[in-house]
Amino acid sequence: MTKDLPCPKALRNIMRYDPDTGKLFWRERSDRPRQWNSRWAGKEAFTANRGDGYRCGRINGKTFFAHRVIWAIVHGHWPEQDIDHINGIRNDNRLSNLRSVSRSENMKNKMRPPSNTSGFIGVTWNKKTGKWQAQIQVDGRSKTLGNFSDKSDAVKARRKAEKDLGFHINHGR
Repeated sequence: MTKDLPCPKALRNIMRYDPDTGKLFWRERSDRPRQWNSRWAGKEAFTANRGDGYRCGRINGKTFFAHRVIWAIVHGHWPEQDIDHINGIRNDNRLSNLRSVSRSENMKNKMRPPSNTSGFIGVTWNKKTGKWQAQIQVDGRSKTLGNFSDKSDAVKARRKAEKDLGFHINHGR
């Protein structure tokens, strides 16, 4: 474990986690001046948004993601892998929505990018062929699944590949 990560026990001493809401709250602290406690104790912690939807906050001048702090508080150790927000809502930090997975597994539960124009992840219009192309990326490698005259056939091919490769049911939402 990296020495600059606070130990989970210390985190439990300074914050309280509410599993029903997925929120963290500052505890009263004897190591802080009374003004700190009157201003922050009992208030929600880690309310900052990085701009991409993830909640974060600072402990001893270092920024941490709320979902990783929550994992450490609940499980007693820092996550060694990615923490996936199962429903894709990045500020939904209820424990039932968090799972520890490899980076590869986490990529199998991505949201459809805003730049997607077909409405389906991995399905694009190929101007050269005048057909819909289905493709999938696994372990950093892209694989073309075929070119189709009908968009629905491309979507079917993509969904079949997702199922065969163990993608999460929420992938591409």
